[in-house]
Amino acid sequence: MDKTDFKPDTRCTITWQPPDGKAQPANIYVYRVYDHFLVVRLTGADGLLRKITYPEILKLVSAKEVEPAGRYCLPSPLLDEQTWRDRVVMAHYSSSPQFGK
Repeated sequence: MDKTDFKPDTRCTITWQPPDGKAQPANIYVYRVYDHFLVVRLTGADGLLRKITYPEILKLVSAKEVEPAGRYCLPSPLLDEQTWRDRVVMAHYSSSPQFGK
């Protein structure tokens, strides 16, 4: 896998192998695509923001672009490449009047 396989604001189903575990399926929302990693939210699990490197992704099963009305929004400093230099996971909870949360 590489950068060209992914686009921002898409929902993807992947086969993911975390550095400390075995391969598993994962549903993700892709926020940003960088040269060496993705910033994503695991939608089917804990909802944490994660940095996933391309070698950790074994297979891209499906990808679907999200309509503008259904996109997740975060402050851009949380998504900057420098913020994720030394991080792997970040907990961020927000509410959206659009979704009634």
